[in-house]
Amino acid sequence: MNAELTGQPAGHLTGHPAEHTRTAVVTGAGSGIGRAVAVELLRAGWSVALAGRRVETLEETAALAPDGTSLCVRTDVSEPQDVAALFSSVRENFGRLDLLFNNAGTFGPGGVPVEELSYDAWRHVVDTNLNGAFLCAQAAFRQMKEQDPQGGRIINNGSISAQVPRPQSIAYTTTKHALTGLTKSLSLDGRPYRIACGQIDIGNAATDMTERMRAGILQANGELAPEPVMDVSDVARTVRHMAELPLEANVQFATVLATNMPFIGRG
Repeated sequence: MNAELTGQPAGHLTGHPAEHTRTAVVTGAGSGIGRAVAVELLRAGWSVALAGRRVETLEETAALAPDGTSLCVRTDVSEPQDVAALFSSVRENFGRLDLLFNNAGTFGPGGVPVEELSYDAWRHVVDTNLNGAFLCAQAAFRQMKEQDPQGGRIINNGSISAQVPRPQSIAYTTTKHALTGLTKSLSLDGRPYRIACGQIDIGNAATDMTERMRAGILQANGELAPEPVMDVSDVARTVRHMAELPLEANVQFATVLATNMPFIGRG
């Protein structure tokens, strides 16, 4: 049952945050890039709220860093009441928020031509990737502005689809391009409040979402071709580097990708 309806804080806390521990929210923390980043932060001593649709997968993530302090919160980022409950729980359990890794997302139906994509499918991708990112960023921004000492950092997962599209990916590509605008606006509006915002564009990290790339994926010339992937831990270390900079410094945009993937020269 949603904590907003019961009056109880969402999620459950594992471990005890130290007084000066840095705190983070990672969305989409139950798998893939979100899981890798959450574990990297936990092992580095951060207290981390793990947000995702399935509590059991969040608990699996937490178990990968048993000595860390984690808070598992069932969250559908496209639902405003879920996002409000998530950040309320973070405030109650951790007291402050230093980082939001805005990562939750969905590719949507693959291989569907533009003219055949249903509005429901389009709307699901937009609600998750764009509206969900906005809702989480807004809640984090509000908390970072109000807390004492003021400030914090937001890192958006843009994907290299924020720069160039894949064939038949109009919903995903559109939302990821929009995230770049979200990142820039947050960066500008956050200046007076010591809120930094950056974006990481990731290409072919080895996760369940990219498994099909090993077998062959549609290229711009219409052919199917396998693509190389990189270890997702390389992405996690990059996010941690961005997260641990002092607020006087910011990685505005970073692109991390498998070296030989068809990105430079895609076409």
